[in-house]
Amino acid sequence: MNRSELVASISERANVSRTAADAVLAAFAETVSDVVAKGDEKVTIPGFLAFERTHRAARTGRNPQTGAALQVPARYGVKVSAGSKLKAAAKG
Repeated sequence: MNRSELVASISERANVSRTAADAVLAAFAETVSDVVAKGDEKVTIPGFLAFERTHRAARTGRNPQTGAALQVPARYGVKVSAGSKLKAAAKG
C-alpha cells in the first residue's frame, strides 16, 4: 500500500475528505520525526507501534571487496517496535 492508497483508506474509514486525511497523516509523520530527532522520549501508540531513537556505537568494520578494516563512526538510528495488537493481526 502506497501513501495515496493509505490516505484513501483512512479517508473512507474515518468519513473525512482525502485532503483532511492527508493532512493528518503528514502531521503524524512530522510529529514522530520531531520527537525521534530530539531523542529524549519515545512515541508509543499502545498496542500498535512504538518509535524511539537508538545510539549505535563506533565500531570497526570490513570492506567486503578488499577485506581492509575501516572505522564506522557512531551514529543514531530509529527503532520501530510492533505492539501486541499489530502482532496479533499479523498472525491472522
